[in-house]
Amino acid sequence: MAAFSSRSCLQYLLHLAQDNLDFRLPSPFWCLDGLSEEDVHSIMARSVCAKSAFELWGHGQTHSELRTSLLNFPSEIMSPFMHKDSTYRINVYTFNKTLLFADRIKRIDALEYLPFEGTVSLKNPQHIFCLLEDYGTDPNNIPEDPNYIYFGRWIADGQRDLIRSHSVKNRHFIGNTSMDAGLSFIMANHARVKQDDLVFDPFVGTGSLLVACSHFGAYVCGTDIDYNTIHGKGRSSRKNQKWRGPDENIRANLRQYGAQKMYVDVMVSDASKPAWRDAALFDAIVTDPPYGIREATRRTGSHKDIAKPAEGVFEESHVPVSQAYHLSDIFTDLLNFSAHHLVMGGRLVYWLPVYRPEYCEEMVPLHPCLQLISNCEQTLSSHTSRRLITMEKIKEPEEFDSLAHLSDPRFSAYQGHNAFREKYFSGLNKKSTKENNKSDVSGD
Repeated sequence: MAAFSSRSCLQYLLHLAQDNLDFRLPSPFWCLDGLSEEDVHSIMARSVCAKSAFELWGHGQTHSELRTSLLNFPSEIMSPFMHKDSTYRINVYTFNKTLLFADRIKRIDALEYLPFEGTVSLKNPQHIFCLLEDYGTDPNNIPEDPNYIYFGRWIADGQRDLIRSHSVKNRHFIGNTSMDAGLSFIMANHARVKQDDLVFDPFVGTGSLLVACSHFGAYVCGTDIDYNTIHGKGRSSRKNQKWRGPDENIRANLRQYGAQKMYVDVMVSDASKPAWRDAALFDAIVTDPPYGIREATRRTGSHKDIAKPAEGVFEESHVPVSQAYHLSDIFTDLLNFSAHHLVMGGRLVYWLPVYRPEYCEEMVPLHPCLQLISNCEQTLSSHTSRRLITMEKIKEPEEFDSLAHLSDPRFSAYQGHNAFREKYFSGLNKKSTKENNKSDVSGD
């Protein structure tokens, strides 16, 4: 019972990567309480944000404090990993500073007070222990001594290799706005995508989000208003390639990663006029709506009265007339669609572009059937960013829920979103003007 009681209050240490989103953490190390080792393995089997996880045995601001902490750690937890029949290795990791090999050896030798009885094995150890030193996050002001020191037993690594193996640079079919691999997996995790789920992307583009969701065993499908993108036709986004090849399409992307069996289909469709029957069909909706910057925000329709062509005339070659699709309408339609077509407990994950000087939380679209779970920022520039919004369906829609934005100001779409394009380019113009003025002053 003593050993069980000691293990139940263990702490685990996560070493986070800071290159997924454009934000700075005060430290890349997070201490987690109340988890089991199985919980940690489950987290690391999905996370692309965490490098490694450790069972934390000791910590302190100095090596002296670390020694005291380690000597106070329960010996009954240490002993199964230190007995004479075991093999082990000790690694030294530093954040924001590089140590010479000799200094690393000194750090390891200084741990002689720990009761290691096993044999050192550098190539294939049964247990790996790590000394981690945190030198802060400012590369221009690296302290002589670490701000904090940790020691623990390695548990698992995260899925950082997925970012490299699924890089857009090596993908068969890409477009101007193909989502970064790391962000795609983050979105799939926010949606809690799992084996045999059905995931839908109403602005599918080149299918980057479908690739990430299929990796976790979900069946994937999507729609897009762009005929050329859906069918892999038209101009290529690759350098030195004018036109797309005959097999450049979303299905080929899933085939590239061995996930073709998870591909349901994609089709040309207008997100403002969904073609689906009124039923809860999808376990998750994961999408990146167009902002009007690199991709136009369009929907079918016209402000003019256009005579409908005679039935059967030019049906195959007919190209629907399109008109502007305001961002506020995009988000209103997206939330209403999700409320009707998500299963109970299903999640909607999408990006919301914002103009930073004006942003407040009240600008995030709401819906009576959807609960806001998280709201994370990715900075795009000094004046713009996008928020990763995660919502969960908590009730079935009632008769007037789709009109809630008309009757309740809490659910009304923020009209300022419609001017995001103008604000985005006005910020770029101001930056360009400042740079030109500096150049004129310096005489360059």
